[in-house]
Amino acid sequence: MRWALVKVCLAVTTMVVVAFAIPLGLVIKEMARDRAFSNAEREAAAVAPALSITTDRDQLERVVASAGSDSGMAVHIPASGGRKDGQKGVDLGRQRAAAEDIATVRKLGRASTTEVPGGSTLLQPVALSSGEIAVVEVYVPESEVLGGVATAWAVLAGVGIALVVGSVAVADRLGVRMVQPAQKLVEGAHELGEGKLGARVPEEGPTELRLAAVAFNSMADQVVQLLANERELAADLSHRLRTPLTVLRLNAASLGDGPAAEQTRAAVAQLEREVDTIIRTAREAKPQTAAVGPGAGCDAAEVVRERMGFWSALAEDEGRKWRVAGTERPVRIPVARADLAAALDALLGNVFRHTPEGTAFAVDVHNGEDAVIVLVSDAGPGIRDPEAAMARGRGSGSAGSTGLGLDIVRRLAESTGGDVRIGSSVLGGTEVRIWIQLAGRAPERRGHRVRRRRTGKLVSTFNRPRSLP
Repeated sequence: MRWALVKVCLAVTTMVVVAFAIPLGLVIKEMARDRAFSNAEREAAAVAPALSITTDRDQLERVVASAGSDSGMAVHIPASGGRKDGQKGVDLGRQRAAAEDIATVRKLGRASTTEVPGGSTLLQPVALSSGEIAVVEVYVPESEVLGGVATAWAVLAGVGIALVVGSVAVADRLGVRMVQPAQKLVEGAHELGEGKLGARVPEEGPTELRLAAVAFNSMADQVVQLLANERELAADLSHRLRTPLTVLRLNAASLGDGPAAEQTRAAVAQLEREVDTIIRTAREAKPQTAAVGPGAGCDAAEVVRERMGFWSALAEDEGRKWRVAGTERPVRIPVARADLAAALDALLGNVFRHTPEGTAFAVDVHNGEDAVIVLVSDAGPGIRDPEAAMARGRGSGSAGSTGLGLDIVRRLAESTGGDVRIGSSVLGGTEVRIWIQLAGRAPERRGHRVRRRRTGKLVSTFNRPRSLP
């Protein structure tokens, strides 16, 4: 907008300056010419009284010399111009005009100008006492015709340039006054979009931008209030879980010794920690999944082994066959340990919750050069509508399904630049693929091949896990 205003003002001012300066320059040139020829007419008029009295050469030379124009004036008297001998005419000074032009002026009896080398001449007819017509020729050099014109044009050009520069400066200041509030409004919108809830815009500038700033600040205040209410609600709802958790902890303490009792008590303790984390996160307005710096993250293989150790006891109770692959070596990923554990628990919990007892499942970890892919597959009935299952809050439609488990997994993958896909597994059921992007790595060339779908997205296809025994 700023440069648009400057360009418009520059164009308008330039057109105005040109429209006035060019005609004015031509008028100045014409005035200089008129002034030069007016002076020539006065010089010719100074000689006319003497010509009407006498045509004697000596007397005319003194008259021409007294006029101060002996070098630029010539007098042409016809042959019978009243001389005693009546034979020869008189020609004083240097003749520059053509004889035809002099004859024409003598014949017509009116003044005329003609172009000659180096300038122009004024041919002024004068009637003699004898009735003949003499011609006074006054030379007007080009320098006299253009005298002062160049200076006047330079002054006009300077004034025009000053007007253009001044108008551009004024337009620039006006543009800054209009653009700065708009830029601050854009910056405030970006900051608010990045999560800086304290971003506000100064209410200044033109009326329209000032009203926009007022509306933006009001909207930002409402967003902050809505987020605060949402955090308080999440914290209150999470706090309500403390009572049933206390009952579970007391009941778990009375189970005695044994692997099942220890796992139950460990699960209750972990659930309490998760609830505390939710409450603190809601109170402090911090995201659950934050970007990790260089060297941070966790070992995906270790987390998978730990969580599969937890779910294996329940799998044995329900007669489920399970398998883990790809966890023999450390696999570093830029994801917090707690976030990956929560995502695995959500997927494995869905397997136990939505497939019949005895259904087999598997977890595979594939470590590539640019990404790590975690596959959770089962031999259950599958998901009829994967897109609907990925929609936050919709779930599968069955009892106990909130639709938040897959959303937790999706947000974890997208925090690294990856994604989540649902498809069919070789076990006959559902396969959930978590693509965790590794920042700063080269494109993957080993362990899987890359193919491009019609949608233009790159999809990695791994070798399917072997069938369970």
